[in-house]
Amino acid sequence: MDITQVVLTITLTVTTIFLVIVGVQVVLVLRELRAMLKRVNSIVEGFEKVGLGIESGYNELIGFFTGFKGVLKVLRALLRKKDEDP
Repeated sequence: MDITQVVLTITLTVTTIFLVIVGVQVVLVLRELRAMLKRVNSIVEGFEKVGLGIESGYNELIGFFTGFKGVLKVLRALLRKKDEDP
């Protein structure tokens, strides 16, 4: 074997080994990233549920005050009518 062939064989072998190691590391990093994104997604879903609960409570509160305002208008109208009747 020529010295050039030996050097090329060694270089290719070392390069292949490094590429395999880098590939394994990339797969491990992608797994970690996937797990982290799943956790972030669950946290975001939790915040979304809390936000929807707050929004629902806010809408109920607005509905209550709107109804209360309607009752006050009816009472005012009845009191005015009562004052005008005599």
